[in-house]
Amino acid sequence: MNYLVKAPETGVKTSVRLPASKSISNRVLILDALSYNPVDAQNLADCDDTRVLYDALHSVEGRDFDIHAAGTAMRFLTAFLSKIMGEWTITGTERMKNRPIKILVDALNAVGARIEYMEKEGFPPLRIFGSALQGGEISLDGGVSSQYISALLMIAPTMEKGLTLRLTGRVISKPYILLTLQLMKQYGVEAEWKGDIIYVAPQEYVPLHYRVESDWSAASYWYEMMALGREAEIHLEGLSKNSLQGDAAGAKLFAQIGVGTTYTSEGVRLRKNGNRCKKLIYDFVNEPDLAQTFVVTCALLDIPFHFSGLQSLKIKETDRIEALKNELRKLGYLLTDKCGSILEWNGERCEPETDPLIFTYEDHRMAMAFAPVSLRRSEGIRIAHPEVVSKSYPHYWANLKDAGFDIQECL
Repeated sequence: MNYLVKAPETGVKTSVRLPASKSISNRVLILDALSYNPVDAQNLADCDDTRVLYDALHSVEGRDFDIHAAGTAMRFLTAFLSKIMGEWTITGTERMKNRPIKILVDALNAVGARIEYMEKEGFPPLRIFGSALQGGEISLDGGVSSQYISALLMIAPTMEKGLTLRLTGRVISKPYILLTLQLMKQYGVEAEWKGDIIYVAPQEYVPLHYRVESDWSAASYWYEMMALGREAEIHLEGLSKNSLQGDAAGAKLFAQIGVGTTYTSEGVRLRKNGNRCKKLIYDFVNEPDLAQTFVVTCALLDIPFHFSGLQSLKIKETDRIEALKNELRKLGYLLTDKCGSILEWNGERCEPETDPLIFTYEDHRMAMAFAPVSLRRSEGIRIAHPEVVSKSYPHYWANLKDAGFDIQECL
């Protein structure tokens, strides 16, 4: 199935109830399980990633888990099951079977877990023999995925010796680690982070009544619409200026390319602020999930850019660096990449396709980042496999329709 997306002729004027934060929801699910919380958190994200993790954690008799394309669930659940007595298996989609997990498995085995690969060395599916974990001191490369670190930290207080985690190299997505530690603290567990070492002593989690806030990653696509639209009035509900989410930093970055933010008691109001930098230079090491949004936005605004800190994009739902290069070439933009972590555009153009179809590569963020392109194309933009948005923002297309976009199935 493909969609043809056409923007409203009168501009985007809408108030949007954003989905709950997937990052917070998935961490809270693990912390609820570790604290034996009898009450479910309120306003959990209604998306594939959170749903498969919820179902796995609430399974009464299940021993074999298929988490489909949910990378967060794969990492968090692998760590969680390693300390739960019993024998478990965990698998996913073909793409998931090609997403590396060796760093996490090696770390867990080093603290007393027993995890085996069922097919290919270093990749899911996994067989997990759960038992009490000894803990101790380990080193972990901080430059691959913060989810490995978060997965270990959340089970750390349940280990007999606690956990001393030494991070090597440059730590990416640091706000996600801080988010994990802040949530752990709310559930009664203290951690100490000094230099390159995080120490978590043996402790007990305390159950908590928790309400999940709206998702700043999802908000970024509406910021993109404000930036690309000729006229727009957009109110986003449920966002907080003091959010725990690292992607809240996107508001300040969008301020450099034309979008201002006014915080209200209900959320934020977006407005055009007249700013337009000559070139946007930014290190996305802490906010990699915003990279696609800013790459597409800057290209369509004809703002050259140099984005670094993108090394984790190659192990996401797809190789996002290659996907962005491929799909923007269809629109006439020639991007270059360097060292597996830098993506840039210096204004170089090529002949665009007359009726491009944007491939989404089983990646929800590709669909959501490219749909606003319709605001700059009178003929609209075609999006392949639009159903991929269910991974994090299942109501995305409905919200666009409510905002006046015309969305039709097409070839």
